[in-house]
Amino acid sequence: MKEALMDLSVQSLALAYLFTIALLVLFKWFGIKREKQIVVATLRMTIQLTLMGYVLMYVFDHPSWWMSLLIVLFMLSVATWNAIKRVKIAMSRKLKEVLCVSLATGYIISAAFFLLAVLCVRPWFDPQYFIPISSMILGGSMTGLALGANSLTKSFRDQRVQLENSLMLGATPWQASHDAVHDAFDSAVLPTMNNMMTMGLVTIPGMMTGQLLSGTFPLTAIKYQMGIMLAILGGIALGVAFFVIFGYRTFFTKADALVPLEHQK
Repeated sequence: MKEALMDLSVQSLALAYLFTIALLVLFKWFGIKREKQIVVATLRMTIQLTLMGYVLMYVFDHPSWWMSLLIVLFMLSVATWNAIKRVKIAMSRKLKEVLCVSLATGYIISAAFFLLAVLCVRPWFDPQYFIPISSMILGGSMTGLALGANSLTKSFRDQRVQLENSLMLGATPWQASHDAVHDAFDSAVLPTMNNMMTMGLVTIPGMMTGQLLSGTFPLTAIKYQMGIMLAILGGIALGVAFFVIFGYRTFFTKADALVPLEHQK
């Protein structure tokens, strides 16, 4: 096995940006006006990853619990903001609060169990493990919560008549919301499960790819990848479960009637 990772020069990396130019040409040819978004996305990715690289270099050389925690709290804040931003239908303040708490809860339980019980990381704030693993769990939870919130809000908007009919026939809010809650949970978890089904056949996931490129023994990289995927799935499942269980109640009043549409924003 090779121990050293092949270095990527700045000149070689610059060649990869030809893909962005090709994408701009294709969008122009198709007449789709996305040029600004492509350029902004590429610039943001470049600047953000460069800054992250320098921050991690310092944190790895000067490990401390408060710096590791501060970075993860920043990631959690950005993930929460992006999850809310990705929901197409306006959410009430209460539902946004439920989403924030759910994302944090799912992440904390999943990350704590994986880092302390599975990997047995000592000390717990070791930035080599704590930061990248937290990042992957938060990324999956962010996407899952956004999908679940989109599904739940869409169901309560589109199925309002059916929900009101169920309530008039004597159903409880939970019984009336049963299908909406199940659909939201399913839509949030299913993409990750489908992704897992093709791993090793079609895709080599990012964490495993990085370890293989760095010269890690393949079976070790595989075990790490299996573990982190299960942790990501757990973070999504726990976060979305908290969200749908407590979030559906925000669509109802204390008298178990549907909240008027104008009050759901």
